[in-house]
Amino acid sequence: MSERQRETAVALFEAGYGAKAVATRLGVSRTAVRRLHDRWRLWSAGALMDKPGKRSFTFEFKLGVVRRFVGGEATAAELAREHDLSSPKLVENWVRAYRREGEDALRPKPKGRPAAAPDPSGPSELERLRAENLRLSAKVAYLEKLRALREQGRG
Repeated sequence: MSERQRETAVALFEAGYGAKAVATRLGVSRTAVRRLHDRWRLWSAGALMDKPGKRSFTFEFKLGVVRRFVGGEATAAELAREHDLSSPKLVENWVRAYRREGEDALRPKPKGRPAAAPDPSGPSELERLRAENLRLSAKVAYLEKLRALREQGRG
């Protein structure tokens, strides 16, 4: 959604319209409007503020939030408001991962592609000899073909 559409949507929320009606009126996806509506219910007009960059959370923080949610102490929306999270969806994603994979799912993941393990030994003697044999066989075949073409030309 564009910034103008988000501003219009928030104005419509404040006028009493629901997410479905706003999506229809603006001609945008219901999912985007529903997410904005969830943020609006948490932060009212503050839903339009852009958060500075992507925040990262410690394993202990995520685990504490998830345990409170699973224990029934608070809803996702209450936890999001209490901890100044951007959306209740964040809490729901953490809970889903926790239930699927356990505590390890909440631990930070290494960034980027894993480094390939370098082969310290290099090619073995047998592999080196096979490669040389293949190269020399190709060279002999080429020279034999060249010789045959020259003999045909002499005719």
